[in-house]
Amino acid sequence: MNLHAVFLWAMMLAATAASQTIRPGCEGDCGNVSIPYPFGTREGCFLNEDFFINCSRNSTHSQPFLRKSNFVVQEIMLENHELRVLSYVARRCYNKTGSLVENTVASAQIKLFPFSNKRNKFTAVGCDTVALLLGENVTTGCFSVCNSTDSVTSGSCSGIGCCQTSIPKGLLKYDVNVDTLYNHTFVWSFNPCSYTFLVEEGSFNFSTADLIDLQKIDKVSTVLDWAVGNQTCEEAQKNSTSYACKENSNCTKSDNGPGYRCYCSVGYRGNPYLPNGCHDVDECKDPKLNDCTHRCTNTIGGYNCSCPWGHHGHGSGKDGCTADQLLFIKIAIGVGVGLIVLLTSSSWLYWILKKRKFLKVKEKYFQQNGGLILEQQLSKREGSSERSKIFTAEELEEATDKYNESKIIGQGGYGTVYKGTLSDGRVVAIKKSKMVDQSQVGQFINEVVVLSQINHRNIVKLLGCCLETEVPLLVYEFVTNGTLFDYIHKENKVSPISWETRLRIAAETAGVLSYLHSAASPPIIHRDIKSNNILLDDNYTAKVSDFGTSRLVPQDQMQLSTMVQGTLGYLDPEYLQTSQLTEKSDVYSFGVVLVELLTGMKALSFDKSEEERSLAMYFLSSLKENRLFQLLEDNILHEVNGEELNEVALLAKRCLKLKGEDRPTMKEVAMELEGMRKMKMHPWIGELNSEETIHLLDESSNTYQYDTNGNVTTVYDSIRDHIALPLHDAR
Repeated sequence: MNLHAVFLWAMMLAATAASQTIRPGCEGDCGNVSIPYPFGTREGCFLNEDFFINCSRNSTHSQPFLRKSNFVVQEIMLENHELRVLSYVARRCYNKTGSLVENTVASAQIKLFPFSNKRNKFTAVGCDTVALLLGENVTTGCFSVCNSTDSVTSGSCSGIGCCQTSIPKGLLKYDVNVDTLYNHTFVWSFNPCSYTFLVEEGSFNFSTADLIDLQKIDKVSTVLDWAVGNQTCEEAQKNSTSYACKENSNCTKSDNGPGYRCYCSVGYRGNPYLPNGCHDVDECKDPKLNDCTHRCTNTIGGYNCSCPWGHHGHGSGKDGCTADQLLFIKIAIGVGVGLIVLLTSSSWLYWILKKRKFLKVKEKYFQQNGGLILEQQLSKREGSSERSKIFTAEELEEATDKYNESKIIGQGGYGTVYKGTLSDGRVVAIKKSKMVDQSQVGQFINEVVVLSQINHRNIVKLLGCCLETEVPLLVYEFVTNGTLFDYIHKENKVSPISWETRLRIAAETAGVLSYLHSAASPPIIHRDIKSNNILLDDNYTAKVSDFGTSRLVPQDQMQLSTMVQGTLGYLDPEYLQTSQLTEKSDVYSFGVVLVELLTGMKALSFDKSEEERSLAMYFLSSLKENRLFQLLEDNILHEVNGEELNEVALLAKRCLKLKGEDRPTMKEVAMELEGMRKMKMHPWIGELNSEETIHLLDESSNTYQYDTNGNVTTVYDSIRDHIALPLHDAR
C-alpha cells in the first residue's frame, strides 16, 4: 500500500469516527473545529439554544463562537464534557518614571457552562504585580514579585515573577483587577507591565522572557465545563421526550454547576446524545480492554474468556475448562493458599524490618538537621534552668493529635502553627515550617541555641525543637490573647485598646527590638515585625514572636545581600530595592506598626484607592499636608491631647524615612517612647528632678530635630532565604 493510499484510509477512518458523533444532515465542523451533537451550527442541528455554535464565515476562513458571545471555540470535548475557548489577558504597563501608559482590562460573563475549576488557573505575571479575580460572591488572587531576572525560575509560578491560584466552582462571571505597589519603577528595565489571565493549566509555561513578551499576547486558552439543562438525572428522566441520554448510556450529575451529563455504558463508545449513538466496543481487539489470558470472544456490551489452559472442547467446565484442567486449577489454588500462609507468617518479620527502617530514617533526619551539634551546645548549659529541650517526633504528634487540622492556629508563607498540649499539661505553640535549606543547618542550630537563651519578658519563649522529621519543628510558649492585629482591626473584639495600653505595647515592642539589636549576643535582626507577630497575653503585655526569618549578625561582617523576605506593607523600601538588610529595616517595620496603633488602619488595603492603599505612604503624605488628625482613630482623639499624638506621629515619620541612615536606632526609639510613658504617668517628674528631665527632653528634642545615623550591620541566613513573599500571612 503506497503512502497516498494510507493517507486516504486514515482520512476515511477519521471521517467515519466524526460522523458517529454528528447529527445526520448537519455540518460536522467550523474551520478546523469539529462540532459534535448536542452542539450544532444551525437550527435542528443542536439540542437547544444553549448549544448553538455561531460559525462566522468569510472568503478566507471560518471561526466558531459560543452562542452569541465573543468566546472563540477552539475545541469541543464530548467525552470530558469540556469546551476550550479563548479569553482575554489584562495588562497594566508603565513608563520609566512610573506613569501608566497602558491599561487593558479583562472580564467575562457567560449564561451557562461555568469556567472549569479543575482545568484552569488564575495566573499573574510580573515582578511588581498584585492580581485579583472578582466573581459574583468570591474574590481570589495572588501576588508576584522579583528583584531581577536572576531570581526568576522558568517553569515555576510560585510567586517569584509568576503566581497562580485556583478558582471556585460555578464561576460564570468574573472581573480581573491587576495592580502594582511601586508602578514597576524598581523593575521597569526588564518588566514594564503586570499581566493576569485565566488560563488552562498546562497550556501556559512561564519563562523569564514572558516578563516582556506577554505584551504581544491578547488571548489565552480557557476551559469551560458543559452539561445539559438545570435538572438532576432523576428529574430529567421523568420527562422521556426531553431526556437527552439515549440508548446504552448512563446519566451523572454535573460536578460544576447545574445539569446532568450523559456517558456511554461500559462496553460501548460513541455519542450518548444521539439515537443509537453508543455502539458496542470489540474489547477482544484491544488487549487493554480485556483480561483474557488465552481466548477472547466479543459479546454485545462485553466479552467472554475461554480456559487459559489447553484447548476449549466438549465437557468443559467453568470458563470452558475440561476436568483435567479443573484439577490443575485446584492444585494451583492449594499452592496459592500455601503462599498466603507463608506471606502471613513473614508479615511479622516485614513489620519489624519496617520499624527498624523508620527508626533509621528518624536518626538520619536527626543527624541531618544537626541534632548531635545541638546536643553538644545545650550540654554546655546544663546548669541553666531555662535549657531548651529536644523533643521527640512522637511527643509532638501526640500533643497535636497527629497534626489535626483543628489544632491549626495560624498559617503563613513560611509554615503552619499548631496548638498542642504536652504530656505534662503545658500548652504550647508548635511551628512546622514548609522547608529547610540543608546548607544552613549550622546557622539554624546557632539560632536555636541563641533564642533559647533569650530570657526577655516581651519575647515569646522558645522551649525547644524536634529534629527527627524532614523539616525541624520549633516549640514555643503559647500566648493566650491573640495578636495585636486582631485587637486593632477585627470587628469582633469587644472594646478597642486604650491609648495608654497602645503606648505601652509600642514601648514594650521597641524595647524588644532595641534588646535584639544592641544587647543580644550576637545581635539579631527580626526581619518581619508586624502587628500579626506581636502577641498579647491576658494583661495585654506585648510578646514579639516568629523569628523564622530572623538573621543573626556576625561581629566580623558589616553587610550582606539576601533574597528579600518580609510582609507587604511593612517591608523597608530600601531593603526591597537593594536587598541589603540592616537593623534599620526593623525600624521601618516598627514605624508602620506605630502608625497602625495611631490610626487603626491596616498596613495594606487593596480595597481602598491607590492613594490610601499603602498606610505608610498615606500617613506621610497626610502629615505633610497637615491632615494628621483626620487619620487618627476616633476614640484616641477623644482620649489623648494633640501634643502627645503629634510627638508619636513625628517619631513614626522618622522611622519611615526612605533612607535607612536617616532613621533613628531602635534604642533611641525605645528611649523616646519610654520617656513619653513616664511623662504621661508622672507629669510632675520635671518639677521634682529638673536636671534629669531637662537632659531627657534635650536628648529627645535633638532626636526629633536631627537625623541620626544607625550602625550598619551584616547578617547571614539562619533558616530559610528561599521562601517567596506571602500575599497573606495569618497567625
